[in-house]
Amino acid sequence: MSEADLLDRAHGLADSIVALRRAIHAEPELGLHNPLTRDKVRAALAHLPLEWREGPSTTGLVAVLNAGKAGRRVLLRGDTDALPMTEETGLPFASTIAGRMHACGHDTHTAMLAGAAELLAAQADRLDGEVLVMFQPGEEGYHGARFMLDDGLIVPLPHAAFALHIMPDSPHGIVAGKAGALMASADQFEIVITGRGGHASMPHQTLDPVPVACEIVTALQAMVTRRFPVADPVVATVARIDAGTAHNVIPDRASLRGTLRTLSPGNRTALRAALEKLATGIAAAHDMQASVTIVEGFPVTVCDPRAVDLAERVAVDLGGEGRFHRLTHPIMGAEDFSYVLEKVPGAMVFLGVAADGADWRACCGIHSARMTVDEAVLPFGAALLAGFATRFLAQGFA
Repeated sequence: MSEADLLDRAHGLADSIVALRRAIHAEPELGLHNPLTRDKVRAALAHLPLEWREGPSTTGLVAVLNAGKAGRRVLLRGDTDALPMTEETGLPFASTIAGRMHACGHDTHTAMLAGAAELLAAQADRLDGEVLVMFQPGEEGYHGARFMLDDGLIVPLPHAAFALHIMPDSPHGIVAGKAGALMASADQFEIVITGRGGHASMPHQTLDPVPVACEIVTALQAMVTRRFPVADPVVATVARIDAGTAHNVIPDRASLRGTLRTLSPGNRTALRAALEKLATGIAAAHDMQASVTIVEGFPVTVCDPRAVDLAERVAVDLGGEGRFHRLTHPIMGAEDFSYVLEKVPGAMVFLGVAADGADWRACCGIHSARMTVDEAVLPFGAALLAGFATRFLAQGFA
């Protein structure tokens, strides 16, 4: 099937893609278990000749097209979970579940992936191998991809893997990506400073942890700019400070919580070590103690140059010259498709879904309570995913 035919067929599926997206959007689910979304996907694709796989750790699904057929294997992935936030879009299909919203576009990812499965199933007999269609929960910090890998749902491993992520504040229909590090690793940290509390009017009789916490915050920023090269950047952000119960009480403890982002394994290790040395050293200088806890998050998302080249060729063949944009810099957000890309060569690319002709720079970005999507782009996204699969199965990375 030519790229033109693929795109025409995708536009023919527009109503079903949009309907599935809206149904998922109205009933968002969190974490590793998204049964409502799973059931919507199974129902939407029940008529297709797919072999379904499920595991014990999540409600994730892998649908296999042409199971056991000789040739290459390619994986396409879409995530299914939402965020714990209240929607403020005013859309007629807005979230019906209080405190939950699809503010990162996972509803669109799932709907486009379902559309791609339809497109691929229509030409299954002409595909040179297997397609694994991975509907993955738990992307928003829950390590869903890692759990699905550990459950053996994509064994044997595919030869290539692709994913698509919408960007509501990027130009309509533009596809963007880059070889190498695309997104950062993301670790959480907590620093607890332990002092000795007392009356706020007599600080000399206490060991006040609050100014020590403040000193650590400012020293952390200086450390980032003076210890790490700008060519291999790191981000250390203190996002929460907790201390005290009253205006006239010096507390016994103060805590800092935040995130560490890096683009290389070496800097990831070095930043963790430097944070602990800095916090404990500053606390000790004030006769206090600091404990540092690191919660490991997603690894760096690294895209194979061959996969990015393939994605560019498919985007241009589908949408014309100028449709693909090579990013010059990584994005310091994180993505758990990185777990798949640690094991399988592949790529994630971004798809701009700002309204056609809109000032896309003024549009709300992902994780905004007012984020909206131009659904007219979704059939192109489905065709793009299907195109990645058909191109790879036919030609590999050639």
